[in-house]
Formats: sequence, structure tokens, C-alpha cells
Amino acid sequence: MFESAASLAEQIRNRKLTSEELVASHLKRIDEINPRINAVVAVAENALDEARAADETLAEGGAVGPLHGVPMTIKDCFDTAGVVSTWGTAGRKGFVPESDATVVARLKAAGAILLGKTNTPEFTMCFETYSDLFGFTNNPYKLSHSPGGSSGGAAALLAAGGIPFDIGTDFGGSVRVPSHCCGTVGIKPTSGSVPRTGLCLPSGMFGDDLSHIGPMARSVKDLALLLPIIWGPDGLDSRIPDTPLRDWKDVNVGNLRCAVMVDNGVVAPDSETAAVVELVAGILEDGGSKTQRDRLPTVGDAQNVEDKLYRHGILASFRRMMEDAGTTKEEWSLRWFRDVEPHIQDSVSNDDMAELLSAFEGVRSRSLRFMEDYDVILSPVNARPAQPHPEPGYHPFPPHFGTYTSVHNLTGFPAGVVRGGTTTDGLPIGVQVAASPWREDLVLAVMASIENVLGEFPRPAEFV
Repeated sequence: MFESAASLAEQIRNRKLTSEELVASHLKRIDEINPRINAVVAVAENALDEARAADETLAEGGAVGPLHGVPMTIKDCFDTAGVVSTWGTAGRKGFVPESDATVVARLKAAGAILLGKTNTPEFTMCFETYSDLFGFTNNPYKLSHSPGGSSGGAAALLAAGGIPFDIGTDFGGSVRVPSHCCGTVGIKPTSGSVPRTGLCLPSGMFGDDLSHIGPMARSVKDLALLLPIIWGPDGLDSRIPDTPLRDWKDVNVGNLRCAVMVDNGVVAPDSETAAVVELVAGILEDGGSKTQRDRLPTVGDAQNVEDKLYRHGILASFRRMMEDAGTTKEEWSLRWFRDVEPHIQDSVSNDDMAELLSAFEGVRSRSLRFMEDYDVILSPVNARPAQPHPEPGYHPFPPHFGTYTSVHNLTGFPAGVVRGGTTTDGLPIGVQVAASPWREDLVLAVMASIENVLGEFPRPAEFV
């Protein structure tokens, strides 16, 4: 239950394991653990039939993909043909799409078998994984604590050994914060690299550049396996250029320049988080990387731009999407949105919009200039490790704690998370690796080097 997707795929191809056995064992595992973590909110009824068909194809010598027969779950913000896709909102309760989101279709074409959907907050818009439809997802390391959001269902299931991989989304840290909280790995690739067709937050919405899709797993080699499968244009999301994904294996980690940003200048991390970042910086130094304590100078400005993006358009877009889904105000799961909705601006002046767009570009341009001196940035993922569950519909920490991740949504930089340590009370601590646009190869290579040195961390005691 804790093996990598790459290993499982290889065992199926070599006839050491059948897909039917693998799918059945994961379905059983989900039945055992889900009552405690509440990560899976819908099950694909035909999964075993799909597994048997995969075994037959292999036996007959048919063509197989890189994920042939490997089970997966998908965050419930994506459309999945024949499987309920609620997007976490009441208006879509019981809604079953006729077609798959692009990333789901690509994974199925690669041979993966969908077992079910993982929990998400309403339209993914919270750092906690809760909805009125399905309740809280719990952190496997401490059930009273948040797994992070919005891809907390995926991260919790991965950490508890329920599935080898899932696909998350990231509008401000929704892949990376849950990976940090649950001790798993994930990557938010460059803005414009993975199509959002069939996602609850569609391409073209206000704040489009902030919306990303990325794989989540337990090992960096699985991220490297999955990212090329979902990468590139689909002819429908017009914001995705045909840009090649560089090979992470070509990177010489011992020859990189690394900015180490322990404190981003907006909120200082706690001492245990800071110590883990310093530890990992030492690992990179020992491997030959040139490290420099430095700070991305745009984090504070990025926070101001993001605040204005929300006030000038994102919140209004969000309200319209919930209305289009048929969810009434009385049914909104997100209490934080209920609080701010009366203050949404219904109009914005030309001057305010021009100033916002100029400031947005200024953050991006200055960030690129900073990266002229560095290959990667090492930093905390969040100012704190996993926090206790908040009241339903609220974030588990103040939003500015998330500025370590949200700045890279604004810049569009690729950024990944790998576990770097553990708190004194047993909670995971992740570290974030970011690079310039289209340099996912650098991010993955550095993450893999960290993972190789640190080795395997303790699994959640209740789920071993």
C-alpha cells in the first residue's frame, strides 16, 4: 500500500502483480481507513471491471501505457465520466458528468484506473478540506488536525497508504500546503503548462494565471512519471502553449545556485520549520550547491496584488460560478466567503484596474530579475505545520501564513514540496523548492536529491 506508482506499474508489466489484485487491495484499504480520515467521497463502481480488462489486454500482448493497471483517485474538483463530480458544492450534489476532464482522460489513456474522488472544499477555495456535503478530511498524523487544503483529501489518502497518486489543483498553495501537512510530495508546475478543461475553476476566469494543476504522490520519481502525462495543450484551454518539459535527470544538482529564504518578510516560520529549512540547505551545500541566504523581494507586493485581484474580480467570479452551479447563498459551505460576499466590489474604476495590472506585471518582472542570480529558491511551505481543524468553512491558519506558496501562483513559477522533517509531536514539515518558469526539471531534481539523502520518514502510526 505504500509502494510507488512507478514500482506498481513495473510489477504489473512484469506479471508479478495483476491489476485486479492491486485495485481490489486498494479498495479494501480505502474501506478500512476512510471512516477515520474521510478522504474519499465517491467510488467508481466499475474499477474492478476496468482492472480485469487491463489484465486481459496485457495477457493478449496489447499496447500498454506507463500507468497500465495502476489505481488512482482524483480530487473532486475535476469532471469524471460516470462518477459523481460535485466540486464540493451543493448545487452539484449527485451530478454525474458525461466526459472526463483533460487530465483525467490523459491518465486513463496512460492506463490508470479510477477508484474514486477525494474531498475538496467548495470550488477548491480554502486552505482547509471541508464541505457541508462531506465534512472534514482528517490528517492521518493527527486526526484532530487539518490535512491542509484544498487538495487535503488527496494528501491524506496518500499519507495513509490508500492510493499511489492523485491529481490536485493549486490556486494559492492547494497542492503544496496539503503535501506539507501530510508529509507527501507534490508539484505546482509553471502557469500555463497543464490544461484546466473539465476543472471547476475554468480557464479564462479572472485570476486565470493563478490556477494550476499538479500531481501528488509519495515519491518524487512518481511526480516525474506523472507530470509528462498531463502536460501540454489540449486544443481547448487556450492558455496552454506547446512548451517542452525538460528532463530532470539531465540536471547536475551539485552545480546549482540556491537562494535560501527561511523568512519571507511577511510572516516568520516557527522554530521547527526554520530548522528544517536550514537542515535541507545544509544537505544541498554538502552536495555541492552554492547557497545564499536571500529573500525574494516581491512577496509583500505579491500579497497586496493578490488581495486586489480577489477584491477586483476573483470573488465576483467565484460568486457567479456558485450561482451557475445552482448553489444558493444559504447552501454555501465556505463561511469565510459568506463573511466577505457583502463587500464584493460590483464595479472597478479604469484607474484601479490599470494600476492592478501594472503591479501584477511588476511582481512578475522583479521576480524574474531576482532569479537571474539563482537556479532555485528553498523556503518553508507555510509558516506552521498542520494546524487543528478550524470552525467549518474557515481556514486553519491566517491567510498570510500561506504567502510562502501564493507568491509562486502570482509569479507562475514552478514549485514543489518534499518532506524535510518532523515536529516534536510527530507532524510532518515540508520544504518548498521553486524555480524560474519552465524549469520543472530543476525543481524535481533538487526535490529528488533531498529525498534521497533524508530517506523514508515515519508513516502515520495509526495507518501503518
